[in-house]
Amino acid sequence: MLHNIRIVLVETTHPGNIGATARAMKNMGLTRLFLVKPHHYPSADATARAAGADDVLAGAVLCESLDEALVGCGVIFGASARVRKIAWPQLDPRQAAGRALAAAAAGEAAFVFGREHAGLSNEELDRCNFLVTIPTNPEFASLNVAAAVQVVSYELRMASQASSPLSALNEPLASAEAREQFYRHLEQVLTDLEFLDPNNPKHLMRRLRRLFNRVELDCNEVNILRGILTAVERRTARVIPKRSGQ
Repeated sequence: MLHNIRIVLVETTHPGNIGATARAMKNMGLTRLFLVKPHHYPSADATARAAGADDVLAGAVLCESLDEALVGCGVIFGASARVRKIAWPQLDPRQAAGRALAAAAAGEAAFVFGREHAGLSNEELDRCNFLVTIPTNPEFASLNVAAAVQVVSYELRMASQASSPLSALNEPLASAEAREQFYRHLEQVLTDLEFLDPNNPKHLMRRLRRLFNRVELDCNEVNILRGILTAVERRTARVIPKRSGQ
Protein backbone atom coordinates (compact mmCIF):
# COMPACT_ATOMS: atom_id res chain seq x y z
CA MET A 1 0.00 0.00 0.00
CA LEU A 2 2.91 2.37 0.56
CA HIS A 3 3.58 2.20 -3.19
CA ASN A 4 0.20 3.87 -3.76
CA ILE A 5 1.14 6.93 -1.70
CA ARG A 6 2.76 9.96 -3.32
CA ILE A 7 4.85 12.65 -1.68
CA VAL A 8 4.35 15.92 -3.57
CA LEU A 9 6.67 18.92 -3.12
CA VAL A 10 5.42 22.25 -4.51
CA GLU A 11 7.93 24.77 -5.90
CA THR A 12 10.80 23.71 -3.65
CA THR A 13 13.46 26.42 -3.53
CA HIS A 14 16.46 24.51 -2.15
CA PRO A 15 17.45 21.33 -4.04
CA GLY A 16 19.01 19.93 -0.86
CA ASN A 17 15.51 19.66 0.59
CA ILE A 18 14.50 17.48 -2.36
CA GLY A 19 17.41 15.14 -1.68
CA ALA A 20 16.68 15.05 2.06
CA THR A 21 13.05 14.28 1.27
CA ALA A 22 14.09 11.36 -0.95
CA ARG A 23 16.26 10.01 1.87
CA ALA A 24 13.41 10.34 4.41
CA MET A 25 11.05 8.54 2.05
CA LYS A 26 13.40 5.65 1.35
CA ASN A 27 14.09 5.22 5.08
CA MET A 28 10.38 4.49 5.55
CA GLY A 29 9.68 2.51 2.38
CA LEU A 30 8.12 5.23 0.25
CA THR A 31 9.23 5.56 -3.36
CA ARG A 32 6.91 7.90 -5.28
CA LEU A 33 8.12 11.49 -5.32
CA PHE A 34 6.42 14.21 -7.39
CA LEU A 35 8.02 17.64 -7.85
CA VAL A 36 5.88 20.59 -8.92
CA LYS A 37 8.02 23.27 -10.61
CA PRO A 38 11.13 22.97 -8.39
CA HIS A 39 13.39 26.02 -8.67
CA HIS A 40 16.63 24.05 -9.15
CA TYR A 41 16.43 20.42 -10.22
CA PRO A 42 18.24 18.18 -11.14
CA SER A 43 21.01 19.26 -8.81
CA ALA A 44 24.21 17.88 -7.33
CA ASP A 45 23.03 19.21 -3.95
CA ALA A 46 19.90 17.05 -4.18
CA THR A 47 21.96 13.97 -5.01
CA ALA A 48 24.38 14.62 -2.15
CA ARG A 49 21.60 15.09 0.41
CA ALA A 50 19.81 11.97 -0.80
CA ALA A 51 22.73 9.95 0.61
CA GLY A 52 21.94 6.72 -1.20
CA ALA A 53 18.29 7.34 -2.11
CA ASP A 54 19.33 8.02 -5.70
CA ASP A 55 16.67 5.62 -7.00
CA VAL A 56 13.91 7.75 -5.45
CA LEU A 57 15.38 10.85 -7.12
CA ALA A 58 15.75 9.03 -10.43
CA GLY A 59 12.09 8.05 -10.31
CA ALA A 60 10.85 11.52 -9.32
CA VAL A 61 8.09 12.87 -11.58
CA LEU A 62 8.45 16.51 -12.64
CA CYS A 63 5.12 18.33 -13.02
CA GLU A 64 4.12 21.75 -14.30
CA SER A 65 1.15 22.07 -11.94
CA LEU A 66 -0.26 20.62 -8.74
CA ASP A 67 -3.25 19.29 -10.66
CA GLU A 68 -0.87 17.30 -12.86
CA ALA A 69 0.84 15.81 -9.80
CA LEU A 70 -2.50 14.74 -8.32
CA VAL A 71 -3.98 12.98 -11.35
CA GLY A 72 -5.46 9.66 -10.22
CA CYS A 73 -5.38 10.40 -6.47
CA GLY A 74 -8.47 9.68 -4.40
CA VAL A 75 -7.51 11.22 -1.05
CA ILE A 76 -5.19 14.22 -0.77
CA PHE A 77 -3.59 15.57 2.40
CA GLY A 78 -2.12 19.07 2.51
CA ALA A 79 0.57 19.68 5.13
CA SER A 80 0.62 23.12 6.70
CA ALA A 81 1.41 24.76 10.04
CA ARG A 82 -0.72 27.84 9.34
CA VAL A 83 -4.30 28.14 10.61
CA ARG A 84 -6.65 29.37 7.88
CA LYS A 85 -9.62 31.72 8.10
CA ILE A 86 -11.95 29.09 6.69
CA ALA A 87 -11.24 25.89 8.58
CA TRP A 88 -10.20 22.75 6.72
CA PRO A 89 -10.95 19.28 8.13
CA GLN A 90 -7.78 18.78 10.18
CA LEU A 91 -5.81 15.66 11.11
CA ASP A 92 -2.51 14.97 12.80
CA PRO A 93 0.03 12.78 10.93
CA ARG A 94 -1.01 9.59 12.76
CA GLN A 95 -4.67 10.04 11.88
CA ALA A 96 -3.79 10.96 8.31
CA ALA A 97 -1.57 7.91 7.89
CA GLY A 98 -4.41 5.56 8.81
CA ARG A 99 -6.79 7.21 6.38
CA ALA A 100 -4.19 7.27 3.63
CA LEU A 101 -3.45 3.55 3.92
CA ALA A 102 -7.15 2.69 3.88
CA ALA A 103 -7.50 4.67 0.65
CA ALA A 104 -4.27 3.24 -0.79
CA ALA A 105 -5.68 -0.28 -0.61
CA ALA A 106 -8.09 0.65 -3.41
CA GLY A 107 -6.40 3.58 -5.16
CA GLU A 108 -3.83 6.31 -4.68
CA ALA A 109 -3.31 8.96 -2.02
CA ALA A 110 -1.01 11.98 -1.84
CA PHE A 111 0.63 14.15 0.80
CA VAL A 112 1.36 17.66 -0.46
CA PHE A 113 4.07 19.88 1.04
CA GLY A 114 4.46 23.55 0.14
CA ARG A 115 7.21 26.08 -0.35
CA GLU A 116 9.87 26.58 2.30
CA HIS A 117 9.00 30.27 2.76
CA ALA A 118 5.21 30.26 2.36
CA GLY A 119 3.82 26.72 2.46
CA LEU A 120 0.67 25.98 0.49
CA SER A 121 -1.74 28.59 -0.81
CA ASN A 122 -5.48 28.42 -0.10
CA GLU A 123 -6.05 27.54 -3.75
CA GLU A 124 -3.70 24.57 -3.43
CA LEU A 125 -5.39 23.45 -0.23
CA ASP A 126 -8.69 23.56 -2.13
CA ARG A 127 -7.42 20.41 -3.86
CA CYS A 128 -6.98 18.61 -0.53
CA ASN A 129 -9.44 16.57 1.49
CA PHE A 130 -7.64 17.20 4.75
CA LEU A 131 -5.18 19.61 6.31
CA VAL A 132 -2.38 17.79 8.15
CA THR A 133 -0.72 19.67 11.00
CA ILE A 134 2.24 18.30 12.92
CA PRO A 135 1.87 19.11 16.64
CA THR A 136 4.95 21.19 17.35
CA ASN A 137 6.07 23.76 19.89
CA PRO A 138 3.60 26.66 19.33
CA GLU A 139 6.42 29.13 19.93
CA PHE A 140 8.43 27.62 17.06
CA ALA A 141 6.06 25.70 14.81
CA SER A 142 7.82 25.92 11.44
CA LEU A 143 9.43 22.67 10.28
CA ASN A 144 11.92 22.16 7.47
CA VAL A 145 10.01 20.53 4.62
CA ALA A 146 12.19 17.39 4.62
CA ALA A 147 11.72 17.07 8.40
CA ALA A 148 7.95 17.30 7.92
CA VAL A 149 8.13 14.59 5.24
CA GLN A 150 10.14 12.43 7.67
CA VAL A 151 7.44 12.71 10.36
CA VAL A 152 4.65 11.83 7.94
CA SER A 153 6.65 9.00 6.35
CA TYR A 154 7.35 7.50 9.78
CA GLU A 155 3.64 7.51 10.65
CA LEU A 156 2.82 5.90 7.32
CA ARG A 157 5.32 3.11 7.95
CA MET A 158 4.04 2.52 11.47
CA ALA A 159 0.45 2.41 10.22
CA SER A 160 1.41 -0.05 7.47
CA GLN A 161 2.87 -2.40 10.08
CA ALA A 162 -0.05 -2.17 12.51
CA SER A 163 -1.66 -5.47 13.40
CA SER A 164 -5.16 -4.13 12.73
CA PRO A 165 -5.02 -1.39 10.09
CA LEU A 166 -8.11 0.57 9.09
CA SER A 167 -10.43 -1.32 6.77
CA ALA A 168 -9.99 -0.65 3.08
CA LEU A 169 -12.62 1.49 1.41
CA ASN A 170 -15.51 -0.40 -0.15
CA GLU A 171 -15.74 1.84 -3.22
CA PRO A 172 -12.86 3.51 -5.07
CA LEU A 173 -12.69 7.21 -4.28
CA ALA A 174 -13.21 9.79 -7.00
CA SER A 175 -9.94 10.95 -8.49
CA ALA A 176 -8.64 14.47 -8.04
CA GLU A 177 -9.44 15.34 -11.65
CA ALA A 178 -13.00 13.94 -11.35
CA ARG A 179 -13.56 16.10 -8.28
CA GLU A 180 -12.24 19.19 -10.07
CA GLN A 181 -14.63 18.55 -12.98
CA PHE A 182 -17.48 18.27 -10.48
CA TYR A 183 -16.50 21.55 -8.78
CA ARG A 184 -16.36 23.36 -12.12
CA HIS A 185 -19.76 21.90 -13.04
CA LEU A 186 -21.20 22.91 -9.67
CA GLU A 187 -19.85 26.46 -9.96
CA GLN A 188 -21.34 26.84 -13.45
CA VAL A 189 -24.78 25.61 -12.36
CA LEU A 190 -24.82 27.82 -9.26
CA THR A 191 -23.83 30.78 -11.43
CA ASP A 192 -26.60 30.03 -13.94
CA LEU A 193 -29.09 29.87 -11.06
CA GLU A 194 -27.78 33.25 -9.83
CA PHE A 195 -27.05 31.65 -6.48
CA LEU A 196 -23.34 32.40 -6.88
CA ASP A 197 -21.88 35.76 -7.83
CA PRO A 198 -19.49 35.08 -10.74
CA ASN A 199 -17.45 38.13 -9.75
CA ASN A 200 -16.80 36.78 -6.26
CA PRO A 201 -17.16 32.98 -6.28
CA LYS A 202 -14.24 31.97 -4.09
CA HIS A 203 -15.82 32.31 -0.65
CA LEU A 204 -18.83 30.12 -1.39
CA MET A 205 -16.98 27.63 -3.55
CA ARG A 206 -14.24 27.24 -0.95
CA ARG A 207 -16.81 26.34 1.69
CA LEU A 208 -18.50 23.89 -0.66
CA ARG A 209 -15.15 22.30 -1.45
CA ARG A 210 -14.52 21.84 2.29
CA LEU A 211 -17.90 20.16 2.66
CA PHE A 212 -17.46 17.67 -0.18
CA ASN A 213 -13.74 17.05 0.45
CA ARG A 214 -14.53 16.17 4.05
CA VAL A 215 -16.97 13.49 2.87
CA GLU A 216 -14.34 11.80 0.62
CA LEU A 217 -16.63 11.25 -2.36
CA ASP A 218 -16.39 7.96 -4.21
CA CYS A 219 -16.79 7.55 -7.97
CA ASN A 220 -20.50 6.66 -7.82
CA GLU A 221 -21.28 9.63 -5.57
CA VAL A 222 -19.58 12.07 -7.94
CA ASN A 223 -21.53 10.58 -10.85
CA ILE A 224 -24.80 10.97 -8.92
CA LEU A 225 -24.04 14.58 -8.02
CA ARG A 226 -23.10 15.46 -11.58
CA GLY A 227 -26.28 13.75 -12.79
CA ILE A 228 -28.28 15.99 -10.45
CA LEU A 229 -26.47 19.06 -11.80
CA THR A 230 -27.20 17.98 -15.37
CA ALA A 231 -30.89 17.54 -14.51
CA VAL A 232 -30.92 21.06 -13.05
CA GLU A 233 -29.33 22.41 -16.24
CA ARG A 234 -31.98 20.71 -18.38
CA ARG A 235 -34.77 22.08 -16.23
CA THR A 236 -33.26 25.57 -16.30
CA ALA A 237 -32.90 25.43 -20.09
CA ARG A 238 -36.67 24.76 -20.41
CA VAL A 239 -37.69 27.46 -17.95
CA ILE A 240 -35.47 30.39 -19.02
CA PRO A 241 -36.74 30.68 -22.65
CA LYS A 242 -40.35 30.91 -21.41
CA ARG A 243 -39.43 33.77 -19.12
CA SER A 244 -37.50 35.61 -21.79
CA GLY A 245 -40.50 35.45 -24.14
CA GLN A 246 -42.93 36.97 -21.69
